[in-house]
Amino acid sequence: MRAVILLNGEPYRGHIDAEDAVVYCCDGAYDWAKGRVRIDVNLGDYDSLSYVPDPPPAQVYPSEKNYTDGELALMRALSAGADEVAFYGGGGGREDHFLGNLHLLYAACQRGVRAVMVTNHACIFAVNGMAEVCGAKGRTLSIVPFGGEVHILESGGLYYPLPEKFVYGSTRGISNVITADRAYFRTKGTALVFVDEEV
Repeated sequence: MRAVILLNGEPYRGHIDAEDAVVYCCDGAYDWAKGRVRIDVNLGDYDSLSYVPDPPPAQVYPSEKNYTDGELALMRALSAGADEVAFYGGGGGREDHFLGNLHLLYAACQRGVRAVMVTNHACIFAVNGMAEVCGAKGRTLSIVPFGGEVHILESGGLYYPLPEKFVYGSTRGISNVITADRAYFRTKGTALVFVDEEV
């Protein structure tokens, strides 16, 4: 099952691929998403909207809660059997929420679920194992260790050779360039991958 989760960060300007997916809309994301994409499930605490969206919320959560609306949507999607998740609208806005949204990519990766966050400026995903980026020759790619050091076991298709190890707390993996139709690398340890993609 594929899930799309719409977040209340920056209003996403590009195309939203919702084909064959269950679309979850979190709280204030409804303001930028309504009329642009089919919404199957509305949810959140609705501290960002002054009206009830349509369809009515699947569940209204208290504003004083332990999880962000995005994490609640991810948990709901995973419980429904999602094995692929795409987040839209997760960039921009509050920096603490953006960092929290990156943690959602990490959480999905830890569960073996393929997840990607598409912002107005980049495509972001977490990887622990083999990663491939196809059809992005000439774009900037950055690899950032997340949660600890990351060992690179093999790689190709990038301008700068990858080191054997990325140290957590270093910026060594920022601003590489994809030089082939297929760039790839295999990690031991979790990394966040950013591919520039202005929309």
